[in-house]
Amino acid sequence: QVQLVESGGGVVQAGGSLNLSCLASADTSINTMGWFRQAPGSERQFVCSMRWSGGSTYCTASVKDRFTISRDDGKNSVYLQMNILNPADTAVYYCAAGSYTDIMLYNPQSWGQGTQVTVSS
Repeated sequence: QVQLVESGGGVVQAGGSLNLSCLASADTSINTMGWFRQAPGSERQFVCSMRWSGGSTYCTASVKDRFTISRDDGKNSVYLQMNILNPADTAVYYCAAGSYTDIMLYNPQSWGQGTQVTVSS
């Protein structure tokens, strides 16, 4: 099972930016990696995904004009560049890995431990 470690969370003012990183242990079974988030008292929400083969990406409507998912194949890493952050983006952000279907069904092979993002107004 692939191991995932996130980093890059923190506190930022509204309008600011953060770049999250997720490092995956070497594992040939990675098909898709993605980001989810969970705010206090809310269900976990899909944010963005990237297919390893071909590099196609998809982000949920509420972030697609502000967030960008990218990867570094050589480092087995995926990133989430978040711009124009607002308080509604405050959540724990989780990295996930698995098949595309599993990711979209919220049932990935692996979850990271999460990294806190707090946006102050």
